[in-house]
Amino acid sequence: MNEPTTEGRKLSRSFGWLALLGTLLVIAGIIGLVYTGVATLTSMLLFGWLLLVGGLVGLLHAIESRGTSYFWLGVVVAALNIAAGVVVIKHPEGTAEALTMFAALLFLTGGVFRLVGSVVVRGPQMGWTLLQGAFGLLLGLLVLFDWPHSSLYVLGCFFSLALLFDGLGLIAIGIGGRRIVSMVSERLDETVPAADKRITPPEDEQK
Repeated sequence: MNEPTTEGRKLSRSFGWLALLGTLLVIAGIIGLVYTGVATLTSMLLFGWLLLVGGLVGLLHAIESRGTSYFWLGVVVAALNIAAGVVVIKHPEGTAEALTMFAALLFLTGGVFRLVGSVVVRGPQMGWTLLQGAFGLLLGLLVLFDWPHSSLYVLGCFFSLALLFDGLGLIAIGIGGRRIVSMVSERLDETVPAADKRITPPEDEQK
């Protein structure tokens, strides 16, 4: 009879850990928005280490699959990831500048395509697409005109916003999950005792 309660407590504890992790991510995101330069360098270092570790893991997999037709392709891809990770870790500022320029060009091209596409197609979402295109174009121009100084805060701002929204999502999942578990546990507590009640036989009632 205690199994549903035990499982409910475990689930509630798990959702509590999710909410705690989300709170930590929100705090990290807010700190990153305040110190965007530090957040930019941190995101570059994390990106470099992810490339390096991913390249090493890919190289190990390629070595394990030697003799197959994908061996050399795996070795080349792993070597490129390792080389890129080393470059990013050694030169995080230069990598941030290059990625910021790439992001600005993406914003520009995406904004132009949305503007042109909305005018040519003239669909039901034309106004919303025009707004998105204008925003992307303006954002790309702002980042590009302030480059390379914009590389000190653009990537860090995006990284911090990602942490912030991911943290808010985890908090919502954790709180909502705990509420659902508590509601289910209350229902089980109400129904289980009623099901466990024994019906008194007629013979016992006559006695």
